[in-house]
Amino acid sequence: MMDVIIAEKPSLARNIVGAIGNMKRNDGYYSNDNYLVTYAFGHLFTLADIEDYPGHESKSGKWEMDNIPCFPESFKFNLKMGADKKVDPGILKQFNIISSLVNRDDVDCIINAGDADREGEVIVRLIINNSLKSEKKTVRLWLPDQTPETINQALKDLKDDGEYNNLANEGFARTYIDWLYGVNLTRYATLKTGTLLRVGRVIVPIVKAIYDRDMAINNFVPDIYYGMISSEETNGEIVELNSKEKFEKKDNNKCIDLCNKYNMCDAIVIDKKVKKEVLNPPKLYSLTKVQNFLGKKYKMSMEKSLSLIQGLYEKGYLTYPRTNSEYLATAEKDKMKTILNNISKLGYPVKFKDKKTIFDDSKIESHSALTPTYKIPNPSSLDENEMIVYQTVFKRFVAVFCDEDCQIEKTEIKIKVGEYEEFILKGNIIMVPGWTKFDLYNSKDKILPNLNVGDKVNIKFVPKEKETTPPKHYTIETLNNYLKNPFKEDKKKIDDDTEQDDLEGSDDRDDYKAIFEGLELGTEATRTGIIDNARKSKYIDLNKDVYTILPDGIFLIESLNQMEISMDKYKTSELGKALKSVYHDEMTIDDSVVLAEKEIQEAFAKSGDDASTGMFGDVVGKCPLCGADVKKGKYSYGCSNYKECKFRIGLVICKHIISKNDVVKLLSTGSTDLIEGFTSKNGKLFNAKLELEKENVKFNFK
Repeated sequence: MMDVIIAEKPSLARNIVGAIGNMKRNDGYYSNDNYLVTYAFGHLFTLADIEDYPGHESKSGKWEMDNIPCFPESFKFNLKMGADKKVDPGILKQFNIISSLVNRDDVDCIINAGDADREGEVIVRLIINNSLKSEKKTVRLWLPDQTPETINQALKDLKDDGEYNNLANEGFARTYIDWLYGVNLTRYATLKTGTLLRVGRVIVPIVKAIYDRDMAINNFVPDIYYGMISSEETNGEIVELNSKEKFEKKDNNKCIDLCNKYNMCDAIVIDKKVKKEVLNPPKLYSLTKVQNFLGKKYKMSMEKSLSLIQGLYEKGYLTYPRTNSEYLATAEKDKMKTILNNISKLGYPVKFKDKKTIFDDSKIESHSALTPTYKIPNPSSLDENEMIVYQTVFKRFVAVFCDEDCQIEKTEIKIKVGEYEEFILKGNIIMVPGWTKFDLYNSKDKILPNLNVGDKVNIKFVPKEKETTPPKHYTIETLNNYLKNPFKEDKKKIDDDTEQDDLEGSDDRDDYKAIFEGLELGTEATRTGIIDNARKSKYIDLNKDVYTILPDGIFLIESLNQMEISMDKYKTSELGKALKSVYHDEMTIDDSVVLAEKEIQEAFAKSGDDASTGMFGDVVGKCPLCGADVKKGKYSYGCSNYKECKFRIGLVICKHIISKNDVVKLLSTGSTDLIEGFTSKNGKLFNAKLELEKENVKFNFK
C-alpha cells in the first residue's frame, strides 16, 4: 500500500521528493514504490460568491442592495475561477490529478503537507474533503523548515491530522468571518458611494491608523515654549545640562529670572557610579522584527522582504517565516546544537546556551523564531537581496549564541545646581565588543565627560526657545509595532527606537499576551498581504519606509464614518479574540460566525437609514439654478446638469455630515431644521440652520 503526500505548492513537493530520493516524475505528481507526491498551487478552492446562495441571486447581474447582507447557513467552496468566470483549467486539471491519486485502491494513507500554519491546514483539508470518496487515514507532515534532514525526520514523526483540528477550525472561522465582512460591507459601501471601497475586517483599521496619524499631523498646531539649557566647558569638555523646567511663551521673563538664579549657584558633581555590566544580546527574530529591521535599514517593503524570506525558506536556508515568536522551543535544543556546530566550523565564535531567555515554550504559539537551518548557502547561490536577508537572520543567530559576552562600562553622574535641580547624565562605553561584532548595538547613551565627585561644573543657563513637534508618520517598524499590540499603553515604545525592547531578557509579556489573546490587528501570516492590498488599492503610500494616507484612503475612512460603519481596532480585536477562542476550543466556529454576523447587522442597521445617508445617485430635489435633478454624488449633492451648472452642496459641512433629509428640505423649502454639531475652524461646536440663497448655502444662527 502507498501514501499520498499533498504539498501546498510545487516547490515544497520538489523539496519533499528531493529528501525522499529516487522518485519518478509524472504529470502533476511524483512516484516510487512507497509514496505518491502531488501538489496544489496554494488555494485551489475559494468561497462562493453571494449570488451562488439561494435567495441571493442578482436580478441585474450586478451588485445589488436587495441581496445583502448575506449570511449563509453553510458556506460553499468552488474551484478557483479565471478572469472569464469559469473554473481555471490548470486548477481543474491539478485537482483531478489529486482526486485520482487519493482515490486509488492501493492508497491507504493521505499525508497533509500544507504549510505549517492555519492557512496551509485549510488549503489541503479542502482538497481532501472535496476529492476523497471513501474514508482513509489522514496524517500531518509538519515542517518547521524544508531541509532534507527535517523532511525525513518529519516523515517518521507523522501525527494524526485530527490533532490539528483546532488550528483548522480557527482557519475556517477566520475565512468565513473575513468573507462575511468583505462581501457584505464592500458591496454595501460601494453601492452607497458609487466607488469601489474595499471594506475588510483588518484592512480598514490599518488604513484608519495611518489616516488618524496623518490627520493629527496635518491638524497639528505647534506650541512655542521656553526651556533652560547650559552648555559650558569644564576641564576641556562640554557639559550639557537640560533643565526640566518649562515656560509658556508669554513667561519668557520668568525663564530669564530662573536662569539667573541658577547661574548664581554652584553646580557640583554629587555622585558618580561606574560599574561594569554584561550587555545581553538581542532576541531572535520574529517575522515582524526582521521586517522592521529590513524596512528601517534597507527601505525594503514588507511585501519584498517576505517574498525573499519565503524564498529562502523554500530553498531550505531559513526556518518557517510566518512566526510571531522570538523564542525557540525546548524540544529544539539538540537541533540547535547541530546547527551551531555547523556554524562554528565556519569560524564563528558560537556556543550552545540553555537559557530561558532563548528557549521558552510559553512564548510560542505555533512556530519558533526565525533562524538559519542546517543548510548554509554558498554565497554565489544567492543574489544581493537574498544575501542581505539571509545574513540579517544568520548574524542575529550568531549574536544570540556568541561565546563572548559584550562587556560595557556603565556610568551615571549626578550634578546638583544649588538647591534648585539635580541633573543625571548617563552613558555606556563598550569595553569588550562580544556579540556586537555581528549584530550592531545602537545605544542612545552619550560618551560622558571626565568628571568626579566634588568637581565644580561651569554653567551658564540661558532660555532656549523650543517648539512642540507633531506626531511622526508611521514607518514600517512603528506601524508593525502598533498592529502587533494596538492597545499598548506606553506609546513611546511604539513610536521611538525599540532596540532596547528587543534585547534578550527585556519584558515582553504584554506583547505576547496580546498575540495569544488575538488582540493584534492581522497576523504574521496575513499582515504583509493586507498592507500590500491597501497600497495596491491606492489607500496608502509607502515612500522608502514611511507610510502616508492617499486621497482614496481618506475617502474610504470618511465615507465609512458618514455611513456610521465602525471598523476600528476595538471591533477587529474583539473578533480576533473570538478566533483565538476557537483555536483554544473555547468557542465553536458557528459561535464566532454569529458574532461577526451580529456586528455586520448592526453596521447595516446604523447606516441603513437612507433618509440619513442616502444612496449614490439618489435624487434629492430640483436645482435652484437650472431646475435639473440634484443627485447624491461621491463628494457632494450636485446638479445632474453638471456640464453647464455648477450647483453643489457638500456631503460634509464644518465636519458635520449633511443628511439626505436635510438636503431634501433645504431644496424644497429653502431652509433646514436646526442642525446640531457643526465644528468651527478653531474647533468650537455650534448649531445652526442651513439656508439657500440663490446658489449659495449659508448658516442661520437664529
